[in-house]
Amino acid sequence: MPASGQPVTRTVRVNGISLTYYEWRAKPGNQEPPLLFAHATGFHGRTFDQIVKQFPDRRVLSLDLRGHGRTQGEPIDDWLMISNDVNAFLDQLRIRRAVGIGHSMGAHTLVQCASERPEAFSRLVLFDPVILAPEFYSADAALFTSDAPHPAIRRKRDFASPEAMMERFAPRDPYCLFEPSVFEDYCRFGLTQQSDGGYVLSCSPEMEASVYGSSRSNVGIHKAAAKVTVPTLIVRAKQTGLTDFKGSPTWPKLASLMQKGQDLYRPDRTHFHPFEDPADAGRIIAEFAAG
Repeated sequence: MPASGQPVTRTVRVNGISLTYYEWRAKPGNQEPPLLFAHATGFHGRTFDQIVKQFPDRRVLSLDLRGHGRTQGEPIDDWLMISNDVNAFLDQLRIRRAVGIGHSMGAHTLVQCASERPEAFSRLVLFDPVILAPEFYSADAALFTSDAPHPAIRRKRDFASPEAMMERFAPRDPYCLFEPSVFEDYCRFGLTQQSDGGYVLSCSPEMEASVYGSSRSNVGIHKAAAKVTVPTLIVRAKQTGLTDFKGSPTWPKLASLMQKGQDLYRPDRTHFHPFEDPADAGRIIAEFAAG
């Protein structure tokens, strides 16, 4: 049994891989729809722990997406591979009327899933879902190629310990913006221990770079967004241009494209809002989930 307040770690087989998810059980008698979390590129399901703590009575499921955390998977060339995994997960667990909560690539994924599995969700709360303006997806040139990959491929992957990772990254952007407990969760649960006692990044640099490199692959995402029927809150951070990775890349008109979309512009926050201020993110989720 896990310690009090800690999740049960579970796995399911989807699309040829073992997908890991973390489940916090509901308080007996609680019939509220579950909360379902999907994370950003390079992160993992446990980066939401500090938000989950704000919902102690509720059933919560948090995913490690393909190639992240403890979930298997090689580098990808199409973001639909990730949404197809989540759809299979929703089918296997027979998820119904969940409140989907996503950040960045995870939020983008939940939009695609909600368009294809409408019965699985009752509401969506999406922190910067990296759905850019339509012209971004019509461009012919790839942002990154095998000859010129995303800089994430050069990330340091080996660490002596989680503490060594924390010491290295603590003063750097964007990690210096994170609430300390979130930063610790990111490091402790983002490493896999090796047989020699050392640690490696659970999301390999090659995997992370492949997600960024294929960011134009889901050319149908706007059509998918227009098909989403559940109330959806788009939480956008400050907009500073694509060259600033802390700014919001989300198309400002996205909410207006959706049938029941609402836009919440937060120029006081960066793209990493859920990690900068998990209490504020939890408040936003609780208020919108309550309708």
